[in-house]
Amino acid sequence: MLNSARLHVLLEIARRGTIVAAAQALHLSPSAISHQLARLEQELGVALVERAPQSLRLTPAGVRLAEHAQAIADLMAVAQDDLRAHAEGAAGVLRIGFFASAGLDLLPRALAAFSAANPQVELELIMGQPHELVPDLEAGRLDAAVVFEHPLDPWCRQAAVDVRMYFEEPQLVVVPLRHRLGRRSLVRLAELEGESWIGTHGGSTGEPVLERACAAEGFRPRVRCRSDHYQVTINLARAGMGVALIPALGLADSAGVHVCRLDHPQLHRRIGVATRATNRNPVLRSFLAELGAAAGEIRSLLDMRWA
Repeated sequence: MLNSARLHVLLEIARRGTIVAAAQALHLSPSAISHQLARLEQELGVALVERAPQSLRLTPAGVRLAEHAQAIADLMAVAQDDLRAHAEGAAGVLRIGFFASAGLDLLPRALAAFSAANPQVELELIMGQPHELVPDLEAGRLDAAVVFEHPLDPWCRQAAVDVRMYFEEPQLVVVPLRHRLGRRSLVRLAELEGESWIGTHGGSTGEPVLERACAAEGFRPRVRCRSDHYQVTINLARAGMGVALIPALGLADSAGVHVCRLDHPQLHRRIGVATRATNRNPVLRSFLAELGAAAGEIRSLLDMRWA
């Protein structure tokens, strides 16, 4: 394998034209330069310079190797600059997991500010449920995961994962416009017994939050269909197919339906971010700062609309 230090010596000889000048540029003695050049020729088995009493000239092989040495030096400079920028948080890769409704407003707010301040950072975004994202976070395949947790369906947190919760997001009741509760601003879950529901498929436990909450109220909901896509759910409610629980972040388009606040102490989601305590990605701190700022904005908007 070629020695990079000796290639650098040859490159300086090609640039300066003499061993003495190369020695001065590299802060070495001329004898040290001559020794390194001789070792390089010995390793390659080819003459790299033609020596004369008062001059030195590269052989065709020396010229070719000097060209390669320049390319290697350029590449090493690029690698050094890239790693320096990465260490300073100016460049690198950030891998973020997020749940779908966080991608409607919360995450875009954070990423817009983060990308403006860190334009060289490459982003990898992976969408999934918290119970799907956290194992990837633990394994190092993600740097951060925007997550939620239901009081009625908490997920098991591992010691290697730190979770910071930003705000509580209310669960809302969506009903068709002509529904009997269509003019109410606040309802209790028990008032919806006997309704047809548009439910979800549930989280890591397999039992949806709706079923757990209704069981605590003494009834079992009649679920007509299930969807984890909230816009689909809203469209079905708009068509009169049933009522639904929608988290506030998932309420992108409420035209044609009526939305009620729900009077229930445990029907909300806690929204936050999960990270690994051992993660040393230098750009992570900047992202978390922007995510925290975006979460503060979203919390204020939710408080104004649904408090």
